Amino acid sequence: MENKREEELRRTSAELRFLEQTAEAIQSRINMVNAVITDLVYASMALEGLEKEKENSELLVPIGSNSYIKAKLENPDKVIIGMGAGVSVEKTFQEAKEIVKNRQENLGKTRMSLQQQLAQVAERITEDREKFESLVAEMREEKTPKNV
Repeated sequence: MENKREEELRRTSAELRFLEQTAEAIQSRINMVNAVITDLVYASMALEGLEKEKENSELLVPIGSNSYIKAKLENPDKVIIGMGAGVSVEKTFQEAKEIVKNRQENLGKTRMSLQQQLAQVAERITEDREKFESLVAEMREEKTPKNV
């Protein structure tokens, strides 16, 4: 009987470790999706702002690390947008805004799916921890000498 409990304890412990690693991986993916969504929100805001600018308007263009360069807006009707795999294409403002909006929506769905997966894994972790603690308590009771 004790061997059966020890085996179940080992199995539960291994499953707990696996579930915790899975939860960490899902959380990491959620963090990456959130970062991309944030980037898309900034792109959307930039497009909204640029759409109101006229030809030859002077702009400050971020180059990183809170640094900017001055630039003139030569063609306010076109945007070059990344399509993936290092490919960029020229689009109208409206097309670019639609692409960014669609990406945000798709990533929002992905984030929701990942959050549901994480909730399911967290539920299993809780169940397994309770089972693990129960098994440990049962084994301790068996090893405690009984006063006769």
